[in-house]
Amino acid sequence: MAYETIIVEKYDHVARITFNRPQRLNAINSILGLEVKEALGEIAADDNIRVLVITGNPRIREKEGRQEIKHCFSAGWDLSETAPVEPIVEMLASYEKPVIAMINGFALGGGCEIALACDFIFASENSEIGLPEINRGLLPGWGGTQRLPRRVGMPRAKWMILSGETVNGIEAKEIGLADQVVSRESLDKTVFDFAAVLAEKPPLGLKKIKEVINRGVEVDLQSGLQIEQEALGFLLQTEDFQEGISAFMEKREPQWKGR
Repeated sequence: MAYETIIVEKYDHVARITFNRPQRLNAINSILGLEVKEALGEIAADDNIRVLVITGNPRIREKEGRQEIKHCFSAGWDLSETAPVEPIVEMLASYEKPVIAMINGFALGGGCEIALACDFIFASENSEIGLPEINRGLLPGWGGTQRLPRRVGMPRAKWMILSGETVNGIEAKEIGLADQVVSRESLDKTVFDFAAVLAEKPPLGLKKIKEVINRGVEVDLQSGLQIEQEALGFLLQTEDFQEGISAFMEKREPQWKGR
């Protein structure tokens, strides 16, 4: 379907959602939130898609006879709008398929929180990432106060959130906020090469591993081990497990069915 504020593309087993409000630095408003919710549902129902990439379009303006390009993932909540925004952060955090945030430029406030809800964060070296809500008398209300400490540790998270300090891509990698940081020119290829690696894996295995890790970190060790065993028992009953064994014995590439 056609969208007003996002672009949805599909390549083999990988889908990409691109925030497309560049004139507002891809700030999240109610329409964008609703459209992302619809797109996530569409992609979840597409058994051919195994991995999702989230990114944003740059703002391009003519200035003094030349193009001025401001790269941006998302500048966060659109403060010019007071209407409720769909909780896309929580939808991404609980999404069954692996999600990669591809940050090129600003990922501030809610934009950073969207990235934190993804499974992987890839960024360009000169990105600017952070949670500056304190400078508006607010706090990160889309999970930032909870997910940032889990990513970078309590002391660094307090530093960033209380001061409103942002970091570039290189610094983000150093503190564990970003998983991979490359040049702006290499970012797209790096992300989609990794997405292709994930997309070659059995979809039920991807789903169960993500589920087990996400649930397991919230409970005690013994409960986590029980969750793991239940998931293993499920996967042992699947056609994909049998296909994996057959492919190994026959020295060929497996053909996953997702069942």
